[in-house]
Amino acid sequence: MNPQRFPFTRETSLFVLAYLYVPVVVLIAYSFNANRTATVWTHASLDWYGRILVNPSIQSAAWNSLVIAVSAATAATVLALLAALATRRAFLGCGASEAILNMPLILPEIAVAVATLLLFVSLGVKLGLGAMVAAHTAFCIPFAYLPIRARLDGISGTYEEAAHDLYANRFRTFRRVTMPLLWPGVMAGFTLAFVTSLDDFLTSFFLAGPGLTTLPVYIFSAIRAGITPEINAISAVMLVVSVLLVSLSFFLGRLRR
Repeated sequence: MNPQRFPFTRETSLFVLAYLYVPVVVLIAYSFNANRTATVWTHASLDWYGRILVNPSIQSAAWNSLVIAVSAATAATVLALLAALATRRAFLGCGASEAILNMPLILPEIAVAVATLLLFVSLGVKLGLGAMVAAHTAFCIPFAYLPIRARLDGISGTYEEAAHDLYANRFRTFRRVTMPLLWPGVMAGFTLAFVTSLDDFLTSFFLAGPGLTTLPVYIFSAIRAGITPEINAISAVMLVVSVLLVSLSFFLGRLRR
């Protein structure tokens, strides 16, 4: 059952890849368009990138996105690290615990966003920065947990046993042996959680309070008035940053001491 033996396998694969990535290439290309109309090309220019750097609304939205992403990624990484250490050894209910941790990966994002909004409203939680950080932390945990757990499973217990034989307690063993071996997975999990939070739209859209806007929400609001090269430039910058951070996460996940 070699998939390459089926007819039109290569052609179908190329069509799917083109369908996914050609619009992205067009978006990046038209972000250098000097014309105000996004679909009419005149000549190449970097003016739109300069404008987004001095736009106060974009600066505010970018700052909010960075604050939320850093806070949520840090909290999610700490919780994911504790969860990975707790589930390293099998116990009663270990499988159910891992399933709950990974549930945000399989649930539709719109369902998670609406459910989180209903929960916060029923509890009387004020929508805004705190609510968004808490919600982002919740759905970022599995993205940080998977690289950390994969790295932890690859660490031999021989090192920890040797540390115990040298009269090191559990805390010193974790600080001097386990954590130095585990840090590439921790950094990979943090980077992946940061990218996930930075690019999130639905949860931010539902939980943003008055006066709080993130970059994805700003882009959604701006395209209602029409797509401009300025929007293309913002999207291109976010795309490049996301690709670089995901590549960094992949590299850190494969790093060896």
